[in-house]
Formats: sequence, C-alpha cells, structure tokens
Amino acid sequence: MNQIALPLDWPVADSDSDFLLSDANRVAFAHFKSWSVWPVMATILTGPRKSGRSLLGRIFVRNSGGRLFDDAEDHDEEALFHAWNQAQEGRKPLLLIAAAPPPIWQVRLPDLRSRLAATPHVAIEEPDDALIGSLIVKLLADRGIATPREVAVYLVPRIERSYVAVQQVVDLLDRAMFSNHRRMTVPLARKALLDAGIIKSAGAQSLGDGY
Repeated sequence: MNQIALPLDWPVADSDSDFLLSDANRVAFAHFKSWSVWPVMATILTGPRKSGRSLLGRIFVRNSGGRLFDDAEDHDEEALFHAWNQAQEGRKPLLLIAAAPPPIWQVRLPDLRSRLAATPHVAIEEPDDALIGSLIVKLLADRGIATPREVAVYLVPRIERSYVAVQQVVDLLDRAMFSNHRRMTVPLARKALLDAGIIKSAGAQSLGDGY
C-alpha cells in the first residue's frame, strides 16, 4: 500500500550558496554587490513569489550590515520613513522587499512617497530554463533526493515558467519518491506529471525525446 507523504517544514535556505545565479536575477545581484557606492543608501527589491528575493535580502544584509524590511508594503509607513532617513545619515544600506514598486505599491505618507520615488528599484525576473533546471535539482537535494540532470532536462520544457510552479513540481516529485520508494528517474518524474494532470498521456509520448 502506498504511504501518504506528510507536509514538512523544510529548513529555510540562508547561505550564499543557496542563491542560484542566472540571467533572471543577475542584474539585482550585481546591484547589491556594489552597495558601498550607492548614491542613495537604499534599494527596493521586487520579484515573483518563491523567486529567492527574501534569501537575497538576508544574504545582502548579513554581508553589508544593513537593514531589511521584507514585505515592506505591510510595514508602518512612519517606521519605513525613519529607517530611510537613518540609512542616509549612517550610510548603512536599507533594503525594502515588496511585491511591486511604487506607484503600484500605494504609499499614503507624502514624505515616504517622495523618498521611495528617489530610491533605486531592482527586480528578479521570472526564471529562465537554466534556473528552472538548477532549482529543481537543488530543491530536491535539500530534501535528500539525488536528482540526475536528465530529470531536470526532461521537466524544464513541460512545466509552467514560474517559481511557484517549480516549488509545486518539487513537492509533487517528493511525494512520488516517498510513495514509490524508488530513486528519482525520468520515468518516475513523467508518471508523477501524468498522475497530476500536468501532462497528458499523448503529450508525454510525443514529447518523450527518447525517454
């Protein structure tokens, strides 16, 4: 009888090596490396859910000694205003992570609005193919599942181009491994996608690419 995989709280990634660099995040990464010469000692970072924006923020603050407001749009605007001023006075960088930059992020406090308008904005983009493949391998490895590269090669063209979709597929493969007690292979990954309705049987055959 198949066992049911229980949802677990996996350890939160927090080291420099946990952040995978690609064209989707290279501009943001380069911006943070040059923080010491920022003319404005603050930056707004945006990116899709599960894109690693919080991880990049924690790494940056640890390396720079700066201050971080994650989900900044949910914080008190007076607190953000004073933090912005303190960052300029003390030359300690301030990082505001948000779902979207102003004016999409609607700021009510005029003084904060004017300061955010002068604050650089960098964004993490949706993942490219190279990053999707690397994320699949790494996230499964974080759960103790060794994944041959050919599994990632098989999966990349068959799943949605988003970080959330990558996380969902990793969860799916984790459950499939737990239920079948087998090592990760292309046939196992294909069966997991079929069972979840992500691909159809005919599509799996036509896109088989020799697997």
